[in-house]
Amino acid sequence: MEKAESLQEFYSRKFEWIPESLSKDIGHVNVFRLPHPANKPVPYRRRDFFKVTLCRGGSRIHYADKVFSFEKQALVFSNPFIPYKWEHIDQEIAGFYVVFNARFFNQFGNLIQYEVFQPAGTHVFELDDAQFESLGGVFEKMEAELASEYIHKYDAIRNMIYELIHYAMKTRPSTRVEQLPINAAQRIHWLFLELLERQFPIDENHVEIQLRTASDFATQLNVHVNHLNRAVKETCGKTTSQLIGERLLQEAKIMLKQSQWNVSEIAFALGFTEVTHFNNFFKKHTDVSPVKFRKE
Repeated sequence: MEKAESLQEFYSRKFEWIPESLSKDIGHVNVFRLPHPANKPVPYRRRDFFKVTLCRGGSRIHYADKVFSFEKQALVFSNPFIPYKWEHIDQEIAGFYVVFNARFFNQFGNLIQYEVFQPAGTHVFELDDAQFESLGGVFEKMEAELASEYIHKYDAIRNMIYELIHYAMKTRPSTRVEQLPINAAQRIHWLFLELLERQFPIDENHVEIQLRTASDFATQLNVHVNHLNRAVKETCGKTTSQLIGERLLQEAKIMLKQSQWNVSEIAFALGFTEVTHFNNFFKKHTDVSPVKFRKE
């Protein structure tokens, strides 16, 4: 599978320059306005950074194995786990976007606990005119903070990014989040999800998942598998095996469409000991074989 685009590659592709701060291996954040003077196509691939985009102008977003479209304006969340491509349908595009890496939020909350950054979460939020203008003000404040000499400006920007996250989630409340109890079960559930996500994406540097079953995750979390299963079920209503299966299926679809790996290589990378087991798993959930899915 193609390697995820780094921030260095992003800057080279978009602007043909690289900020000096990126070489220091520290947290990075930047805010941009749309459109760019020389707006270049956004290729379909993963990025190793997060991005929040406020866009006015009809667009189509290819996100993992799905396509989202909006006619006027939207707030869109992208994460390092899912590849995407953006197509602007309208000629007139306006708005902002902020890019940042995981290190920028080191010890400042846990971004992936929010479903806007989870593979199965909601990533595109359509907005009305008033909402667009209101959120535009948040991005303008981020721009001003970046240009300021305020010693705690990056904390201020982190809080504004959280403001965007919470604004979106309140716009379309998640029943799953509303049901989450704030207790030990929730904590175990999120630790499980974090371990699950750490195994992806599959690429040349990370060629095979290590944790494949509920027992594998329970051992890693140092809890009994029944305790893990109860916590996950209580928190999200699904079984541990269901969540593992859904994530494996999503990764399988991405790899079939976006990589040159053959079906056997994909099956083994995802922890299947027999290709037949992978074929049966894939067909059970999609009604088509991996080979047919790749050709469609």
